[in-house]
Amino acid sequence: MSTEVRVPTLGESVTEATVATWFKKPGDAIEADEMLCELETDKVTVEVPAPAAGTLSEIVAAEGETVGVDALLATIAEGAAAPAPKANGGTPAPAPADDAGAEDLPVMVPTLGESVTEATVSTWFKQAGDKVERDEMLCELETDKVSVEVPAPAAGVLKEILAAEGATVEAGGQLAVLSSGEGAAASATDDKPAAETSKASSGKDVEDAPSARKLMAEKGLTAAEVTGSGRDGRIMKEDVLKAASAPKPASSRASEPSKPAAIPDAARAPIPAEDAEREERVKMTRLRQTIARRLKDAQNSAAMLTTYNEVDMSGVMALRKEYKDLFEKKHGVKLGFMSFFTKACCHALSEVPEVNAEIDGTDIVYKRFVHMGIAVGTPSGLVVPVLRNADSMSFAEIEKRIAEMGTRARDGKLSMAEMQGGTFTISNGGVYGSLMSSPILNPPQSGILGMHKIQDRPMVEGGQIVIRPMMYLALSYDHRIVDGKGAVTFLVRVKEALEDPRRLLMDL
Repeated sequence: MSTEVRVPTLGESVTEATVATWFKKPGDAIEADEMLCELETDKVTVEVPAPAAGTLSEIVAAEGETVGVDALLATIAEGAAAPAPKANGGTPAPAPADDAGAEDLPVMVPTLGESVTEATVSTWFKQAGDKVERDEMLCELETDKVSVEVPAPAAGVLKEILAAEGATVEAGGQLAVLSSGEGAAASATDDKPAAETSKASSGKDVEDAPSARKLMAEKGLTAAEVTGSGRDGRIMKEDVLKAASAPKPASSRASEPSKPAAIPDAARAPIPAEDAEREERVKMTRLRQTIARRLKDAQNSAAMLTTYNEVDMSGVMALRKEYKDLFEKKHGVKLGFMSFFTKACCHALSEVPEVNAEIDGTDIVYKRFVHMGIAVGTPSGLVVPVLRNADSMSFAEIEKRIAEMGTRARDGKLSMAEMQGGTFTISNGGVYGSLMSSPILNPPQSGILGMHKIQDRPMVEGGQIVIRPMMYLALSYDHRIVDGKGAVTFLVRVKEALEDPRRLLMDL
């Protein structure tokens, strides 16, 4: 009897994911709820646990494949391990090499996913001549959406790297050559010096300094265009910098892709060698390129405008100071500023519903609920988890949910469903010291509120100059839906609610 392992629900409007990593191989014994594999979507990583204990009999969807919701990933058989397991994706595992000899195995680019035909070699974790274990990660590839780790197909020695860091490879292409078997491992130490000498003399860049190989890929140079100054002609990073700053022949310039005419010629001129040595050029990852493109698309598709105001935080700060100890004692969570801003925005959205709407073709869809997106900074970038039905939540519920989602975001444990369906977003640049900024819309939403640093400033009250803790507020909105009057009204209502929090209790 066998149990099927299927793709779980990925979240609202998310229909497919990419199989990123298998933690188990066919034939491995597994326990119930033990993690079998990891799926990646555009924004989050989803772990797939084992639905039952047994033996992983077959992997149906290999690493790199794109799978839909409820698609079959693998099967689990009850009982002991299968006698003849298969390798990734059901392909028979390579026959073991003779104990005394070595067998060369190709390391291939895995399937990258539907409609994805190429990837960039991001990082090599091993160098030519290094010993590796079966399934040990050799390198990492990057596509538009995900990073794909390439494991070793067998234990042995990494004999040759064919695609250096920065190189673009096609699906099914060869990345390296792995020498497997005991003979390869035993002779790795003795053979490595000779291999280095022969490969250095043959001009293969795999034996050059890793930093030099990476820089050559970024500069678009080949080993033949660089004169190595290291031992046995080994190319060093400094050699690549010198070659990159040297003038190129007219013929090679003619073959280069044309650059945008908006860039002045002075910007493309070679820089002095002493400046080049202090620069570091890093190629954008495919994921970062996709993010940049989508952000620009958001600017191009929406008629985005920003209006500003400022708020006196004295009322909120006094109320928070008076009740924060009692609040934490009763609810088990600290009383912060985000609950006040969330409540104030929900209150303002009920009065100006177009800020809580979106465009769908030629229709405007008004949301009679508030799913509040709260932007959270994480080590890997900015994510926006969503507080569903925030308009019906209490201060304590909002604070608890924000604290929970912040922790899950920093640990990379947010699900796709937790970041889908937001109707309005709050972004707090003040935690990083920002005094004023213009936040960018999170399509298809029509509004986003930017919070900023609280700063004591002199203000005039009743003809007197007083010091008040002030914060600049910024509302970016889609002018296609929201008129200037509506945007200003929204921001004024937020300001009024924060300067006199009692208005929130009285629904004023």
